[in-house]
Amino acid sequence: MIIIYILGGIIAIFLMYILFLFVCSLFVRTDRQYTEDSRFYRHLLYGATGFAMWFLRVKMHVTGMEKIPVDVKPLFVGNHLSNYDPLIEWHVFKKWDVAFVSKPENFKIPIFGRIIRRCCFMPIDRSDPGKALSTIKTATEILQKGDMAVGVYPEGTRNRQGGLLPFHTGVFRIAQKAHAPIVVMAIHGTENIYRNVLRRRSDVYIDVVDVIPADEVKAMKKNEISDRVRLVLEKDEKGKNYGKEVHFI
Repeated sequence: MIIIYILGGIIAIFLMYILFLFVCSLFVRTDRQYTEDSRFYRHLLYGATGFAMWFLRVKMHVTGMEKIPVDVKPLFVGNHLSNYDPLIEWHVFKKWDVAFVSKPENFKIPIFGRIIRRCCFMPIDRSDPGKALSTIKTATEILQKGDMAVGVYPEGTRNRQGGLLPFHTGVFRIAQKAHAPIVVMAIHGTENIYRNVLRRRSDVYIDVVDVIPADEVKAMKKNEISDRVRLVLEKDEKGKNYGKEVHFI
């Protein structure tokens, strides 16, 4: 009987927490692009993400964190394997308060879609060049303010086949115009989370494989930045840099 009461209490607390998140999300306008971060909604985002990682039994192994400058907000770029990629990366790199450029569908997710919008995440419509360019401009302005980092996936969509898809080089313009460094992150293992849920632990590996200083970014052409990012990501994929100087999160 005691166990039943305990389980009932846990379920009640969980439902109250979900209700709290839902009510908070109602205060976010879905027709507005926010450019000023909210500490309240950031804490909601990080708290909910931490719970999700625990529930999904995700173990994160992170290398290369010491390479990232702490006195400036960078542009984070990386490969894209799963819908879980940004969720895990904004959790791992929460010291930099990353606002991701993301597909519009993610902003329709109940509760989470509104919360990420209030944390200045930006939907990008790649089918409309004008709207896509407007999003790039907004991302540049956010990065220039220096309050948040920005995260993008040059491939533009998830890649389930392995390797790397062609890059959309326009995203590198964000760092060039904002005079910001680029942090290249490689992620592996998120593609297994779906099939592992409720069955086993999922090990996810995040490697900070390169940091391109702001001055170098400014001096390079978009295609040169793209080639360098692709090269280090492909090298990481071949080398499988797992388990070296690992920080467990």
